[in-house]
Amino acid sequence: MYYAIYRTGFEESKDLPIVLNTVLAGRYYVTEYIGSAAFSKVVQAHDLQTGIDVCLKIIKNDKDFFDQSLDEIKLLKLVNKHDPADQHHILRLYDYFYHQERLFIVCELLRSNLYEFQKFNQESGGDAYFTFRRLQFIARQCLEALEFLHHLGIIHCDLKPENILMKSYKRCEIKVIDLGSSCFRSDNLCLYVQSRSYRAPEVMLGLSYDPKIDLWSLGCILAELWSGEVLFPNEAVVMILARMIGLFGPINTEMLLNGQETHKYFTEENDLYYMNEETDQMELIIPEETSLEDHLQVFDSGFVDFLSNLLEIDPERRPTAKEALAHPWFSQSYE
Repeated sequence: MYYAIYRTGFEESKDLPIVLNTVLAGRYYVTEYIGSAAFSKVVQAHDLQTGIDVCLKIIKNDKDFFDQSLDEIKLLKLVNKHDPADQHHILRLYDYFYHQERLFIVCELLRSNLYEFQKFNQESGGDAYFTFRRLQFIARQCLEALEFLHHLGIIHCDLKPENILMKSYKRCEIKVIDLGSSCFRSDNLCLYVQSRSYRAPEVMLGLSYDPKIDLWSLGCILAELWSGEVLFPNEAVVMILARMIGLFGPINTEMLLNGQETHKYFTEENDLYYMNEETDQMELIIPEETSLEDHLQVFDSGFVDFLSNLLEIDPERRPTAKEALAHPWFSQSYE
């Protein structure tokens, strides 16, 4: 349920002290501190009313964070309403309320995100978890989640390893989380979306975009899970564009012509450049040519073809989530 909010202003302290083994809002018994993000703290709690363990997200006391969280609640409610049987791999929202001048979001308790889990897997020195078979499971679930969101007219806009959480390690089940940056396709779309390493080329160039930007992000994620390294490290945008061109070839001239941001990275002759701040001189960048196979050291032709489809620079030629689910790689058998 949702409690009406009457407030006179936001408190100066943006953080609520977390005390383990205390009950919040007369219902949630706090059992463990999970972590903190830019605008929230996350704890594990036992719901005394339902008897299940839940995840409690406590939003910092800041109007922008508060408004963004209300937007996310609205989207999660819509998504959950259209998925009553919980079949589409999207986070479940259980409750939300206002307590001690803070917004609390209660949702299902999940495991590590893919970034944390891969890091742990690498550091522990055990067998690599992300085999081709498991990547098939993860890719299929992510695509089913995206197909569902896109069918509702929602673009996720921030798909990355941190926003995909493990539900079961043994069964390789995942959930897509964080609709805080998501938008409706019909909205007046914002120019700056997606985390830089997972940002589609059409967004970088300032072109209009659609749900296919989420497919690009998924391609980046799967490449990273296989290789253990970020495909496009979080460098200057122009360096990421250079790496894209080196891997996949030149960007469509029409895309460059229509991009609102093209002039920041390309000369009138369509050469990549950057301004050297020390010398105040323009310097041209020559992309280093390589292939996806060599770069990722992967020689499974089905997987490479699947990734190449998702990482198609021209969004017109990039598949939809539904089309990607029909790719023959999914019927490839791995022991």
